[in-house]
Amino acid sequence: MTDATGTTDPGTATERRSPLDEVHRAAGASFTDFAGWQMPVRYSSDLAEHRAVREHAGLFDLSHMGEILVVGPEASDALDYALAGKLSAIAEGQAKYSLLLARDGGVVDDLVVYRTGEDRYMVVANASNREVVAEELRNRTSPFDCEVFDESDDVALIALQGPDALEVLQQTEGFGVQGPGNDDEDFDAALEGLKYYRALAAEFDGEPVLVARTGYTGEDGFELYLSPDRAARLWEALRETGGPRVVPCGLASRDTLRLEAGMPLYGHELSRDILPVQAGLGRVVALSKEGDFVGRAAIEQGPADGAPVLVGLTAEGRRAPRAGYEVYDGDGDDARRVGEITSGALSPTLGHPVAMAFVAPDAAEPGSQLFVDVRGTRIAASVTPLPFYKRGA
Repeated sequence: MTDATGTTDPGTATERRSPLDEVHRAAGASFTDFAGWQMPVRYSSDLAEHRAVREHAGLFDLSHMGEILVVGPEASDALDYALAGKLSAIAEGQAKYSLLLARDGGVVDDLVVYRTGEDRYMVVANASNREVVAEELRNRTSPFDCEVFDESDDVALIALQGPDALEVLQQTEGFGVQGPGNDDEDFDAALEGLKYYRALAAEFDGEPVLVARTGYTGEDGFELYLSPDRAARLWEALRETGGPRVVPCGLASRDTLRLEAGMPLYGHELSRDILPVQAGLGRVVALSKEGDFVGRAAIEQGPADGAPVLVGLTAEGRRAPRAGYEVYDGDGDDARRVGEITSGALSPTLGHPVAMAFVAPDAAEPGSQLFVDVRGTRIAASVTPLPFYKRGA
């Protein structure tokens, strides 16, 4: 899903702003222009925010993401045709990671889809692809008895991620399970039993909030979907409850967290030029489901011989490979260029450089030594299975 790097001057920005914009400015955030939005890139330091998520809890504003509803008697069949996964198989209250494919099998966007009712789904798209996803869903589902609504402007999204996230959320006042007669104890118990990639219809201060046990950091955590006019109140309540355990985090730390967890980023590891199997996401495509879906024929044909595949790379020292750096099979003048870095950073958790890269299949064997051209110097790097970091390992 999405992240950002780089900063802009918020005083001269003309981009869209989150419903939490004033909260971020009061907290001294630095901003970045991302997909037409002004979003916090950091508050203090990238390292401190990254460590907060790994050790306690971090709070992220993801209100730039797109939320698109697909509703109607044939919504399940429509999404089975429109997307790569079998969405009809998930239960109410369950979420599924899926892909919107082009007819040639390339990835238009990666998505998280929540089934919020018998005939109701919420598709969460990357901010940069919101309009494309909504339009594609309208076109692809038009033969079915369902409707598509882009509700993005009416939804704020806050993520609470880290080992302390559950406890903080349980201790935050104002929550209850949706429906009459439910109190904090009901919510605490429901939250405790909520499995990964499941969602709970809840209330905060009497208003609906969807609490999902999902995230993009490699840690336990929750994503909370609610009305924009309630976002600031919830943000402050979580911070007040968590105290020093809950640190506001920007998109820069989110990027290093997802990289350590081996999670792809659209525009880097995923694009219209890449088939899912090349990015290690062949399992996401449900070729076993009945009937056709957009991109099926191309997926069944597979990539061309010699098409690059995604690998993890680890190196020593402090010089981190960055997106666009070239990868070679040796450090001499006769070395063959075998690929290119898609994402890279000095891992705050592991203390050494990590990267993801697309390389030739004959260079992708785990343990293989490759070399990354870092500003004119070839740095040795080993092919390493993903993820680099796994919670509890």
